[in-house]
Amino acid sequence: MSVDTKTVKRVAHLARIALPEAEVERMQVELNAILGFVEQLAKVDVEGVEPMTSVTPMRLKQRADVVTEGDMADAVLANAPISDDHYFVVPKVVE
Repeated sequence: MSVDTKTVKRVAHLARIALPEAEVERMQVELNAILGFVEQLAKVDVEGVEPMTSVTPMRLKQRADVVTEGDMADAVLANAPISDDHYFVVPKVVE
């Protein structure tokens, strides 16, 4: 796949990047190089390779799923400057 100058300008516009006319050709070369690399990656045979999240095998540490202290609404709301019916009262943000 090859990118032309019109496509470079459109991508810059969509990305909200101010791209001077003098930089369009250089950016075209860079985008074509990136797309060429992506095409190389598409040719790699990954059949039988398991997906991984890290290059080192590891498991996430998990804590026991136990119920902790709850039913503390009154204690939590004691820190609120204004509350109403077990809810924090905050100033209106959207008009």
